[in-house]
Amino acid sequence: MNRILELSVLISCFLFIGLISLNSSLLILIFPLLAYLLVGLFYQPQKIDLKVNLTITPERVTVNSPVTVRLSITNNGSHLEEVVLEDKVPVDLVRLDGESSAITQLESNSTIEISYSVSGKRGIYHFHGLQAKAYERTGLSLHQELVKTQGSLFILPEFLRLKNVAIRPRKTRVYSGSIPSNQGGSGIEFHSIREYQPGDPVHLINWRASARHRDTLFSNQFQQERLADVWLIVDARKRSEIICRKGSLFEYSIIASAALAQALLNQGNRLGLLIYGGFLDWTFPGYGKLQYERILRALARARPGDSMVFEKLANLPTRMFPMNSQLVVISPLYHEDLPILGSLRARGYQVLGISPDPIAFERGDLDDLTGDVGYRIAQIERSLLLTQLRQAGVYTFNWDVTVPFDRAMALPLSRLLPWLNLWGVRS
Repeated sequence: MNRILELSVLISCFLFIGLISLNSSLLILIFPLLAYLLVGLFYQPQKIDLKVNLTITPERVTVNSPVTVRLSITNNGSHLEEVVLEDKVPVDLVRLDGESSAITQLESNSTIEISYSVSGKRGIYHFHGLQAKAYERTGLSLHQELVKTQGSLFILPEFLRLKNVAIRPRKTRVYSGSIPSNQGGSGIEFHSIREYQPGDPVHLINWRASARHRDTLFSNQFQQERLADVWLIVDARKRSEIICRKGSLFEYSIIASAALAQALLNQGNRLGLLIYGGFLDWTFPGYGKLQYERILRALARARPGDSMVFEKLANLPTRMFPMNSQLVVISPLYHEDLPILGSLRARGYQVLGISPDPIAFERGDLDDLTGDVGYRIAQIERSLLLTQLRQAGVYTFNWDVTVPFDRAMALPLSRLLPWLNLWGVRS
């Protein structure tokens, strides 16, 4: 109930009681209250009519970088005696400097500016509006309105650059790229020799092999380099969000995913993303910088979640993955995940695991002897899990997150390891 209604009810009560009791004192008391009410009604503010221009500079930043938010507010309506303006700052952003609100007087067609700076963690933040509250001088009336604004702040997940990621899927695409295929043609690495055909360049003739045959010439063939279909699968199950004093282990999975996405797309591959957790968040396969931007946005909004359906990796929608393609799984991994990843390998997918080490991550919170013993036991169990994965043909890189991802994984991931060519490559 607003103040005008409360005051009107009070005056009516005094008037009724005064007339019933014939008490002149109560009737006289009505006059100052009535004058106060009339003044309030006379100066009552009109409908709020504000135009707000929101500017966010820059709109795309890295984690914890300062961002300046400016609002230019123009009063297109009548004079506002006293108005409180408050910008609705997204909850997870931290205000660094300036004020996001102001109390002022706005003449008709006048303009005021509000400026402040914020920073925040990974995510996409939307600015929904400016809350305006207009009072009149007696304080009886209040008009308020949410003036909608349009603006978004995109805070990139932290990522580190990798020069190269050596993958060898069982099947490549027809387009030229950087992945060696099992088909002869133009390339760098020697593949085989075949009988000379008209039109073959002279410099490709293998004279040593031709010398053994009087009437036949042979030409060298080189290993063709093609592109591949690659899927990044990010484990966003709630159990993967291990939290300690260093933060959340899930954030390291996001860091690894962003670095891998950039390297794989720079190699020209067709890359897709699946965030597997409370629900399935798909980024369908694509190429180049535009696809990288889509993947970064998906990683920025990724949050761990619970789901009875997706509690286990057994419900991965494998029909969405092209047959014989390369799957890169980013997950802390658990023993119940072993048969599922082995099953993917048996179906023809080449599976590479990047596993942020949860044991080393939590080690910093354990200082006593009991913690040390538990740490050693847990490390033995994890080493056994990784060994079993390698025996199933799923090579998994164990990443100690105390070492930056580019330093820890740049050399191992850039090598064409023997496991990558266990099954050969088809084009």
